[in-house]
Amino acid sequence: MSDMIITVDNLSKRYLVGHRSAQYARYATLRDVISREAWNFARKSVDFLRGRQIVQGDEVEEFWALKDVSFEVKRGEVLGIIGRNGAGKSTLLKVLSRITEPTKGRIRIQGRVASLLEVGTGFHPELTGRENIYLNGAILGMTRAEIARKFDEIVAFAEVEQFLDTPVKHYSSGMYVRLAFAVAAHLEPEILAVDEVLAVGDAAFQKKCLGKMSDVARGGRTVLFVSHNMNAIERLCARVIYLESGCLEGSYDNVRMAISAYLGRAGFAAAKRIWQNSGNEYHNEYFVPQRFEASSLDHRTVSSEAFSNTYPIQVMITGTILRSDPAQNVGIAVYDENDEMVFQSFSSDEQEEHWPKLNVGPVGLRTIIPSHLLNEGTYRVELIASLHYRAWLLEPRANAPSITFSIQGGLSNSPYWDHKRPGILAPVLAWEEVSATDLLVSATDFQKYTAVGR
Repeated sequence: MSDMIITVDNLSKRYLVGHRSAQYARYATLRDVISREAWNFARKSVDFLRGRQIVQGDEVEEFWALKDVSFEVKRGEVLGIIGRNGAGKSTLLKVLSRITEPTKGRIRIQGRVASLLEVGTGFHPELTGRENIYLNGAILGMTRAEIARKFDEIVAFAEVEQFLDTPVKHYSSGMYVRLAFAVAAHLEPEILAVDEVLAVGDAAFQKKCLGKMSDVARGGRTVLFVSHNMNAIERLCARVIYLESGCLEGSYDNVRMAISAYLGRAGFAAAKRIWQNSGNEYHNEYFVPQRFEASSLDHRTVSSEAFSNTYPIQVMITGTILRSDPAQNVGIAVYDENDEMVFQSFSSDEQEEHWPKLNVGPVGLRTIIPSHLLNEGTYRVELIASLHYRAWLLEPRANAPSITFSIQGGLSNSPYWDHKRPGILAPVLAWEEVSATDLLVSATDFQKYTAVGR
């Protein structure tokens, strides 16, 4: 038996898109309307008789959602599929799931495919959760006995016991997703195709789904995983394909390289170490920033290079204080590749005697991001300023001045870690060897002191 469970050769999918002609957009006469509708009726009739797609609109345009895509997937492999919105990821999964017919190309699939593409796909809204479990299983080719054997596991995973005999049209979107994923993952298909629908679930359910997909892969089954969450892609996938405008931009065995390529095309990974307020656009009555910059502490790393985790990074801010206030704060907010905030830091974080004095006039501020703190990846740093931490002068996430840099390598002093670690941060903590007796004594002392404190 071949080790390849999916083989895709020059796959293409074309859609016809209708548009309203510009000449009919405004001030059309009755004669124009009758003539246009007669022409459209004749065109649609010809398309219907020839078995072609019926398209609304006066003008028809070809749109290739996929164009000459070729790749292979091994049995038991977890393949990540990444790309921007409209890149063709969902269309690819629909074609592989036999929901949509390809325009050109060949697909060879060995085994059953269970797909979770949209909320409620394959569910009948008038049927209950119990009935839809059996319906979905039958669609996947399972016998009633096989479904019954997995029924309790599905219900327990989906956490919908209370509403099992309620029509699913009354379910929330989160309940829909939980039940649909539970059915797809537990009915033991050879291939599990999952689109970005996990974003509907809460954090606990997403974690449970990722764990289940890992279990599915360890059980020898194949997973196709579409997501915009790069942490999930990196955690789950062994290989990644990257789609751009319907074309295959690359197939990567190195997941980190794939993510960097994707972020680079999206404009995120390009280093932009210096921001300048050239148009004086960030003006307020307290603080006007002029320059915002990140550099290596020794200034040896050029702007096109990534920083190493081994060395500190200095962040420098210059501007003008127009009006002094004791509660005025200037700081930074650091975001990761998923646009999640890693941390904030303000000029007034230390004790009051160490605060920088933000007096009226030119001001320069510098802070140091320690070495061995940030993990390998790409980061965006925003310049923010506030009064009392609440009245924002430069509000985070609201087009704040920002810079971007990447970190590669240098994740620890150990020879056993030469690649990106899981997680957002990669700190090097101090460890020492002590006797078990000393640890027990320390724990006893701690309990005694805390009891006195109470």
